[in-house]
Amino acid sequence: MTPTLVPHHPRTASAPPVDPAARARDWAEIQERMLVPLYEAAYEHLEVGAGSRVLGLGCGSGLALLMAAARGARVTGVDTDRSRIALARERLTPDPELSGERGGAPEIARLVVGEPGDAAGPGRSTRFSMITVFQPIGCTAGDSEGLVPALRAVAPLAERGSPVVLAGWGPPERCATSAVLRVASRLTERLRAGGGWRPTLRDDLEDVATRAGLKPDGSGRVACPFGYADLESAVRGLLSTGLFDAAVRATDQAQVEKEVTEALHPHVRADGTVWMPNVFRYLIARTP
Repeated sequence: MTPTLVPHHPRTASAPPVDPAARARDWAEIQERMLVPLYEAAYEHLEVGAGSRVLGLGCGSGLALLMAAARGARVTGVDTDRSRIALARERLTPDPELSGERGGAPEIARLVVGEPGDAAGPGRSTRFSMITVFQPIGCTAGDSEGLVPALRAVAPLAERGSPVVLAGWGPPERCATSAVLRVASRLTERLRAGGGWRPTLRDDLEDVATRAGLKPDGSGRVACPFGYADLESAVRGLLSTGLFDAAVRATDQAQVEKEVTEALHPHVRADGTVWMPNVFRYLIARTP
């Protein structure tokens, strides 16, 4: 049954602006952990450990980098979101008192606010042995447009033949969250705005890799269920992804929250928790 569209009420001047720090915290505390199985699968596949030098593009609040560092890797993260990078620094900066380093704890991570090309840093000649892009693509129109030039910019920073991990949503019929993401499509299409949901295509990841000059070299699928304590947490977590930003611009925050809540109702369990099974895909490509 097609959900009834809620009449649109124009945005008013009194609509509260989105707090970047609060949204970054929602991402770090609620949503980011949903992708832990994806991070683990990629690291296990590529045997990340001591000696690995990992560059994370769009590293967000740093959970994937923290997991790589726990395996012994040296990590560098780049993101344009200052609030998320601030949280990543909290996670990845060692406490001298806990580590026992009186002269200052050793650097295990380098975190950069900026564009992918800023990852190299001044005076750094060591090349990366692995690049990760864990922000899943393939469910909103144009979500991979900036990824091709980003990969072209950082490929020279890696050793020849280094793996590049790209992540994407699985088939819509295997992702319960797809039904919720369609809310963004309905709201944006009504006003002919861009950025709405679209069905994932089988070769989305391969297409990005090929256009970036990378050579696909294997792939895998991972179950990443989205589980939340309640409806409020689910709405906050999903909105923190940025997948509904175009819908918010086209309508308003309250309208989007209302329709997302309605779309989540079929996934609420008897105890009030929200559970949505999903399958994500990752592609291993190689630098030239």
